[in-house]
Amino acid sequence: MRTLKNMNCETCRHKCDIHFMAREKNLEKDLNPVHVTFRKFETICRKNDKITHTIVLLEGSAKMYLEGQNKKNIILSVLQPSNYIGLLALFGSQQYAYNVSALSQCNCCLTDIELTREIYKQNTDFQITINKSLATSMDNALNKMVSLTQKQIRSRIAESLIYLSQLFDSRSFISGLTRKELGELSGASEENTVRVLTDFKKEGLVDIDGKQITLIKIEMLNKIANLG
Repeated sequence: MRTLKNMNCETCRHKCDIHFMAREKNLEKDLNPVHVTFRKFETICRKNDKITHTIVLLEGSAKMYLEGQNKKNIILSVLQPSNYIGLLALFGSQQYAYNVSALSQCNCCLTDIELTREIYKQNTDFQITINKSLATSMDNALNKMVSLTQKQIRSRIAESLIYLSQLFDSRSFISGLTRKELGELSGASEENTVRVLTDFKKEGLVDIDGKQITLIKIEMLNKIANLG
C-alpha cells in the first residue's frame, strides 16, 4: 500500500463530489485529503474496524463482501470509480459493516469523516447525492436477499452476468472476478458456477475466452434470471 499525503484538490485530476461540495461552503481549505493506492487483493477496509475517513474510489475496482462460515463469502457488490465507502458513519455508525478489497490496483481518496459529516450537514446537494447512493445500496441489498433465498443457481448466475454487463456498460467485459468470486456474487460454489457457465456457453448464451465474458443472448439470460 502506498500513501501520498498533502494532496491538493485543485491540481488533482479527479474531482469528487466532496471537493465540489466543500468548495461551495468554503471548507475546501480544511479537506487535507490523503490519496492511497491499494494493490490487487489488498484490503481497503475490514468489517468492525472503526470508520475514520470517507473513502472515494477514484480508479480501479473493488469488491464489497461479507465473510460467511467455512470461508464462504458473499459479495454484495462490485465497486467502480466514484463509489463511496464508509457512508454509514454519517448516520451514526462507528464501524464498517462489511469488508472491501481491491480487485485491481485501486486509487482512493480519504477525507476525515468529521469533515465529511460537516459538509453533509451544510450542503443540500451533497445530502441528496449521499442519500441516493445509500438508497441504491439498500435496494441492491434487498434484491440480493431475494435472489439468494428464492432463486435457483442458473437464475442467480444469469443475474450476476447481467449485473456485471450493466456495471461495465458492455455486453463484453473483463470483470476481474475469479470463478470463485463470481460464485460468491451469485451464492453458488465455484464448481457449480463453472458448470453453469459451461452450460451457458454450450447453449450459445455466452462466449467465454479466458477472463473475457461476452453475453450473446442477453434477452434469454434476462428471462432465466427473472424466472427464478
